[in-house]
Amino acid sequence: MAEAETMTQRGDPRAPTASRIPLRRLPTSMILWSAMRVLVAVLATAAVVAQFVAALDGALTHDRALGATVGNFFSYFTILSNSAAAVFLAWAGLRPLIRRRGSLVDPPALSLGLACVTSCVLITGAVYNTLLRHLPLPPGSEPPPWSNEVLHLVVPLFVFADLLLGPRRRALPWRALWVMVAFPLLWAIYTMVRGPLVTDPATGAPFWYPYPFMDPGNPDLAPLAGYPGVILYLAGIAAAMIAVSAVVVWCGRRGPGL
Repeated sequence: MAEAETMTQRGDPRAPTASRIPLRRLPTSMILWSAMRVLVAVLATAAVVAQFVAALDGALTHDRALGATVGNFFSYFTILSNSAAAVFLAWAGLRPLIRRRGSLVDPPALSLGLACVTSCVLITGAVYNTLLRHLPLPPGSEPPPWSNEVLHLVVPLFVFADLLLGPRRRALPWRALWVMVAFPLLWAIYTMVRGPLVTDPATGAPFWYPYPFMDPGNPDLAPLAGYPGVILYLAGIAAAMIAVSAVVVWCGRRGPGL
């Protein structure tokens, strides 16, 4: 059976279909790791909710436009990537906990989803901790400190551990990289198009960008100013995203995990 599982994960055409793989009781290590996935999913959800409540409270307290505040909140890559991570970690964790028996091979949609959120959350943590951690926020825009650490440190560290130490994922084909980089690319395009069309509810500026390195009017962009500086930053992050995604796919094709 182990051989059949390996052939299926690697996409071997001689492999038996999933319905023919014998059911087996999942090992205790996988049950425990699944519970950890669910716990982190709940923690990430709580952190996103806490930040959303804080954003609404700040808008009401400082008489800011509520619609723009909500739209801006859900335009942060941190919020989107961690929300998606909570969904896929919960799915991956609850599946074995509920079934208790079954194939060790994840469904294709779950495997691809885990790969996507892993690469996105890792980039989120890296960018925040290298470029954004010490930047001040407008009054009334500060999130609860614990939630910030959960979204930018705890969840990225867990998905990294999940990638290296957790249950082995279905081996994805290398063409999955196109899907994994599609969302960050679409988000960047959306952000740059939306930015000059939205008024910042916190400062009243006739534009809003979620991160300083995406603001072409930011005087601190270096080594280039304006759109060339933004393009340079985004190109660097895109290169890092491709590299991280490739590592995630490669790890899914390595030897067995839990």
